[in-house]
Amino acid sequence: MTGIAFKSANELAAMIRGKEIGCAELLDLYLARMERYNPALNAIVATDMPRAKTRAAAADAALAKHQSWGPLHGVPMTVKDSHRVAGMPTSWGEPALKDNIASSDGLTVQRWLNAGVTLFGKTNIPRQLSDLQSWNEIYGTTNNPWDLTKTPGGSSGGAAAAVAAGLTAIEMGSDIASSIRNPAHFCNLYGHKPTWGICPSLGHGPFENYSITDISCVGPIARSAGDLETGLTIMAGPDEIDAQGYRLELPPSRRQEIDAFKIALMDDHPLAPVDDEVRTLLHELADWLGRQGAVVDDDAGPEFDIEDAARTYNLMVSAVMNGRAEDRTFAANLERANAAAGKSGVVAEMQRGAVLYHREWLLLNEKRHRMRWQWHEFFKTYDVMLCPVVCTAAFEHDPVPPLERLKTINGERYPAMTDIFWAGISGLFYLPASVAPIGFTKTGLPVGVQIIAPQYNDRTAIQFAKLLESGYHAFTPPPGFD
Repeated sequence: MTGIAFKSANELAAMIRGKEIGCAELLDLYLARMERYNPALNAIVATDMPRAKTRAAAADAALAKHQSWGPLHGVPMTVKDSHRVAGMPTSWGEPALKDNIASSDGLTVQRWLNAGVTLFGKTNIPRQLSDLQSWNEIYGTTNNPWDLTKTPGGSSGGAAAAVAAGLTAIEMGSDIASSIRNPAHFCNLYGHKPTWGICPSLGHGPFENYSITDISCVGPIARSAGDLETGLTIMAGPDEIDAQGYRLELPPSRRQEIDAFKIALMDDHPLAPVDDEVRTLLHELADWLGRQGAVVDDDAGPEFDIEDAARTYNLMVSAVMNGRAEDRTFAANLERANAAAGKSGVVAEMQRGAVLYHREWLLLNEKRHRMRWQWHEFFKTYDVMLCPVVCTAAFEHDPVPPLERLKTINGERYPAMTDIFWAGISGLFYLPASVAPIGFTKTGLPVGVQIIAPQYNDRTAIQFAKLLESGYHAFTPPPGFD
């Protein structure tokens, strides 16, 4: 039965339809694995087993009557704590919200349920979703199943750890600064940050916030690239108001086979140096792609100043992440911003971005959109850009706050927030980006590649991930979880 736990969500749905396994039986399998393995991982932090068991039994009964609830009928699923699920806590890792119980499901949660899943739990996050590791005062630390001394990433770290360890079939995370992408990279998984705005965020938050958050996206994390496509199809599309005026029609993948792709490769940058082992794996991938007949160009990029783009992202993403700060927090942010005046670097820029004037934001937004059009021109020649997800493989748990933390890259110490440079390349400009695993470091830690595609060409990024999965490197379970 262990092999079943690591199958893709699509494979599990096919097994259910083919009567190879029952919905309640499959749920019990994952609940047993959760009981056995979750204490060491601390990935799943809240459950609603009575409701899940009732739904699984109803899914079996419906199937017996030849009724289908959707493409993932009866498939067990967890979601990141940041998504509202009726009757379950939604804390965002904030101690003051420990007992905050959602009164209704978020819109994307509703869409997963409408697709037939059996939702049984929620997964861990960092406080306020503001870290590349997953720890908070309510639920504690989540560990990486590939090495329990390492982080599984953040902020969707619990989601990735649960999927990688075979505790759940599929997950829904969120991403503003690599929060889907770095956990997928750290845990040997597939993840997709959609084109901004195509998956509604209504219900992503502890309260009923209705405004759309800049840069932030919700998207799937899975053991298979095919599951990314299924998850995107389930989640994407306008909300009830917007659906009155438009519908979403994502184009098919630009290319179907590797040898038809024209690929740009960006493997390093002085602002965000990349670990030598990660770069080696990226170059091994590029060599393989070339042998398959793809065109790979390691000296191509959009016609704008990448350093200027990084500064713009640092300011704008910090403005978003601090936009709902309490008055006392804003006052502290203002002191830090004043102290950072005139300083350069990712930390100083994020400190200043936390208190941006609206006029400053508007000027940055105009700059962002000029660069976005230059990305558009670039993608008239290239189909995808490949680049690192973050600078290194998974790192050891570190309690130092993110803006104060340092990390080691090739023997040198850098601000830990250096990592988000690679998130901003796509995130600031609304571009979709998939992550696919491509190998392991010498110590056995997973490494992924970020696949950036043109705006609304999500299926191109996912198709490329599928081709890597079938021909180059696929998910394998971490040792010790079989």
